[in-house]
Amino acid sequence: MKKIFIVFGHHNTNGSFNSEIRDNFIDEAKKLGHSIDLVNLFEEKEQLPFYNSNFNPPPKLVLNYRERLEKSDIMFLIGSCNNLRLNSILENWVDWVLHPKWFFSYKEAIPGSKYFKNYGYPVPGVMKGKLGIVSITYGGPMVSYFNFSIFDNIPYRRIKKSVFNLGGMKTKYLRFYSVLPNMSKERFNRHMKNVRRFARSL
Repeated sequence: MKKIFIVFGHHNTNGSFNSEIRDNFIDEAKKLGHSIDLVNLFEEKEQLPFYNSNFNPPPKLVLNYRERLEKSDIMFLIGSCNNLRLNSILENWVDWVLHPKWFFSYKEAIPGSKYFKNYGYPVPGVMKGKLGIVSITYGGPMVSYFNFSIFDNIPYRRIKKSVFNLGGMKTKYLRFYSVLPNMSKERFNRHMKNVRRFARSL
């Protein structure tokens, strides 16, 4: 059985499509014997400040999140797409927590080079080999995001390639398009069945 660390980053923590993803996933995962460590970012008593690299060491809350991640087998981020990125509170969490040199570090490709001093390759940190999952909801249909896919700007692509892969994590994702208030009950139920099926696949 696995320990799953969930970071929920949607402002509507109850009764929203994203909260239903969270709750259906947790319910199914617990039935299978997995344990859940849940962080509802908007409901945390202590909130992270906007990311600032001048904080050294980082806030104690960041260290707490990292300790909990180290004890987990899976990291699961749940949020929505805003302006072709994850919602800001979740992006801020990623900036703080999944940060060098804890999550990854860079090794110089040509040590001592005058011209390639900052050029190198990532060396995964403590999350190497663990599973990283991201669930993202989009307001528009899938076709409306095709124009951006070649630039890797769609959030799940960026999170996968520019975040999870840097940390040496395995990756899986859930995507939901045309998530609007007028979604039919039939379509909603179909999505939630897929969430439960996804939980059973872990």
